[in-house]
Amino acid sequence: MKHNYLERLDRIEEKLDQLLQGTIEKEYYSTAEAAKILNRAEWTVREWCRLGRVYAEKRKCGRGSSNEWMISHDELRRIQNEGLLPLPKY
Repeated sequence: MKHNYLERLDRIEEKLDQLLQGTIEKEYYSTAEAAKILNRAEWTVREWCRLGRVYAEKRKCGRGSSNEWMISHDELRRIQNEGLLPLPKY
């Protein structure tokens, strides 16, 4: 029984370390979180979303009826590896 508690404590400590180091992956990131990861201003990331330079989607946020841009983990990695999408031609 005591052994079980120690294993559980070890897992909790590991998750806390990951959380503090920022290595826990999320499925989706807000523009503020993406900006921090990409070392850019949040405004810049929102503009990329608005202009179609990244694959992002609008989702409900906790503030009334407004929506916010959300960027998937896979898209965040794609941006880091390949860069922005070209500007769409109208």
